[in-house]
Parts: sequence; structure tokens; C-alpha cells
Amino acid sequence: MQTVLVTGANGEIGHSLLHALAAREGCRVITLDLAPLGDELRSLVHDARVGDVSDPAVVAELEKNDFTEIYHLAALLSTSSEKNPERAHHVNVNGTMGLLLMARRIGVRTGTAVKFLFPSTIAVFGMGSLDEKNRAGAVTEFSHLQPTTMYGINKVYCEQLGSYMSDRFGQLTNEAGVKALDFRALRFPGLISATTVPTGGTSDYAPEMIHAAAQGKDYACFVRPDARIPFMAMPDGVKALLDLAAAPAEKLTQRVYNIRAFSPSAEEIATVVAKAFPGVSITYAPHPVRQAIIDSWCADVDDAAARRDWGWTPDYDMQRAFDEYLIPTIARVYGG
Repeated sequence: MQTVLVTGANGEIGHSLLHALAAREGCRVITLDLAPLGDELRSLVHDARVGDVSDPAVVAELEKNDFTEIYHLAALLSTSSEKNPERAHHVNVNGTMGLLLMARRIGVRTGTAVKFLFPSTIAVFGMGSLDEKNRAGAVTEFSHLQPTTMYGINKVYCEQLGSYMSDRFGQLTNEAGVKALDFRALRFPGLISATTVPTGGTSDYAPEMIHAAAQGKDYACFVRPDARIPFMAMPDGVKALLDLAAAPAEKLTQRVYNIRAFSPSAEEIATVVAKAFPGVSITYAPHPVRQAIIDSWCADVDDAAARRDWGWTPDYDMQRAFDEYLIPTIARVYGG
């Protein structure tokens, strides 16, 4: 029996991940979130805790379980972090450090490395100018790591923290000679879900646009038509987490991996949405701060390492994501 912890279970990724884990045999799932799980999600898990991941008392209670995998999804996202950087650091960094220490202690106690799955982000990249962004093209994991937002700074630090805690901290192995912690991170692009609407993220213009149009509402996009960053359909995001978790440790050559699916401009997304929901008006009203953040993120990423090491490949390109997943599912959600 595997015991799995999912923090931030009420979030976008959490909703989809819990459904995937519920289908796994021999999996006992415990969740943590600031808010109670809804009845539908609660039915999928063994135990749903309510609490703050950065609270040591909450972590101490969690540690009574011998977790085999931890999916640490809880975080303050990019726009929210810019509004309250002190809170962002406390949740995103201190919360992660507390869980890493907990995972390592469990690994030492059980004699089995605890897999720690960490969703990082393209916010770790920082482009000095729009021209630099356009010239950079698809960036690797090791270039342009000069984030300009608190969220990106928190995430790139936690990537390095997790790597250090796995490979270098103190006693590297337990008594059985096994590493106690196995940290694995994914650099997610903007994720688009057909069933949940995000809050607090800077890539939210894409899902907001689709969800608004499906309700027959006009939408004023907060970035320019030419704004471009990588995106991914939520099912592929969950698939990537589970595929990386399942990969044999000896196959992995690095702790942090880029993943990609498609990289459209805001105008290309708007064209597809307007065709699917005719009569809806999509205009542009760039927000200076959010636009500047988007301009600082890369236009695309190089995910060759993930493809080589653990066979990553997305199921959804842009056409399939919209035609088979996003548009029909979102239309059904709003009764259209």
C-alpha cells in the first residue's frame, strides 16, 4: 500500500491529480489544503486535512504517516505573490523546506527514498527584454535563470533546495544505504483546465478567455495580442507528474525538467476561441505589470531531456487540446 500526500489539493492541478490517483490500485491518498475539499473530491481520498503547509504543527501531524510519494502543489501563484512577497516567501519557500525535511526524516525512518514531486514553472526564466525573449527561442533548463518575480525567485530557489536536500544534505543515506529523499521537479508552462478556473496566475488569460466565451461573456485580455508563452492542457500536466514519479531513478540525469506542448500567441488562442463561440467579443487591455511578467518569461522551452530520460511526450497539441478537450468540455460545464 502506497501512502501519498497531495498538498494544495483544491487547486487546478490537485483536482485532476486526485482523480488520477484514485484510479491507482493500492494507493492511500492524504490531502492538505487551506480549505476543505468538496464532497466530490473528498470521496476520492483517505483523509483530507485542513491547514497551512508552512505551519510546523500541521507538518508534524502529517509526519505520522509513512509517505512514499509527496506531490507538493501548494503555492502562492505569480500575480498573488507580487501583491504579497513576504507571504509568498513564507508559503512557497518555508512551506517547501518543512516538507522536504519531513520527507527526508520519513525516508530515513522507513529505509525507502520518498519521492518528492515539485511543480516548478516557466516563471524561473527571466528575459532582459522582449528582443532577448524573441531571440532566445526554446530555452534549456540551465539558461536565462534570472527570474523577475517573487514567484519565479521562490521556485528556482526551491528547485535548488530540493536538489541539495536530495544529494548533499548531511547524512546522504539511511542505515540501509538508500537515499532518503528523491526530489523531482517539472517546469510547467501555463496550464489550461476545462473544469476549473485559475486565480492568482499570470498565464490565466488563456483559460479565462475560454471560460468567459463559453458563458457568452465578452473578454478583455490583459496581455497584448502578440504575447507568447508555452501552454499545456491539464491532462498532460497530470500525466507528466505521474510519468516522472514512475521513472526509474537511474534513468534520470537531472533533478529539474522542462516540459512543453504548444506555444501560441494570445491572438492565436483568441482566434480559436472566437471561432468556437461566435458572437463573443475578445479585446485587448494589457495590464502593465502582468504584461511585463509575460514578456520576461520565455516564448518556448526545450524539453529534450524529459523526452530522453523518461519518455515524455504530450498527448495534446494545440488543435487536439482545443477541439477534443477544452472547447467541448467547457461548453458542457456551462450548458452550451
